[in-house]
Amino acid sequence: MPVHELVDTEDYVRVLDGFAQKFAPDERFSYCNAGYVVLALLAERASGVPFHQLVRDRVTEPAGMLSTAFLRSDELPGDAAIGYLPIDGIDRTNVFHLPLRGSGDGGIYSTVGDFGRFWPALFSGRILPGDVVENLVRRRSDAGDGNGYGLGFWLPGASGSAEHPETVMLEGFDAGVSFRSRHDRGTGTTMTVVSNTSDGTWPIAKRLSELLA
Repeated sequence: MPVHELVDTEDYVRVLDGFAQKFAPDERFSYCNAGYVVLALLAERASGVPFHQLVRDRVTEPAGMLSTAFLRSDELPGDAAIGYLPIDGIDRTNVFHLPLRGSGDGGIYSTVGDFGRFWPALFSGRILPGDVVENLVRRRSDAGDGNGYGLGFWLPGASGSAEHPETVMLEGFDAGVSFRSRHDRGTGTTMTVVSNTSDGTWPIAKRLSELLA
């Protein structure tokens, strides 16, 4: 369906409906964007609050993330970066390649500074109770690349070992955007890299990880 029709979480149902389950729960690991859109839809219906407002009320405002929101790509503020894709040798905007507004699988606009506020807020209990947070970052799956996965959080290496002490990470990419934020709970160190290209984040994030190792 045309991406400009993907505005609210309910709009995604027409795209996601009708696909068979890949495998039984807990059988193996496979990241799935659609699963997070369904989760956003469940959160909306359970709370009676639109997902974008729910994220603002329950996450970004308590964390003090004043520059983070699900923006519409057709009415971006002047300080918002536009994503770019190389098409026929020319860097062109990604506006025709992504939903008009993101949902549970991503698409939120943020800043490096705001993610410096996110991690302390998460682990100090300002967003969720401590026991819930610990459940989210508990290793549930082997992602197949040496990393683990919790509930929405990547766990680099053997999380909790001497090599990677209590390290948690969020990352994502799409057409014209990429992002990684990595937080070491032991030292309180946060490393966040954002880019308005699909590949721009990774070489910088890799080099920073080497320097901080």
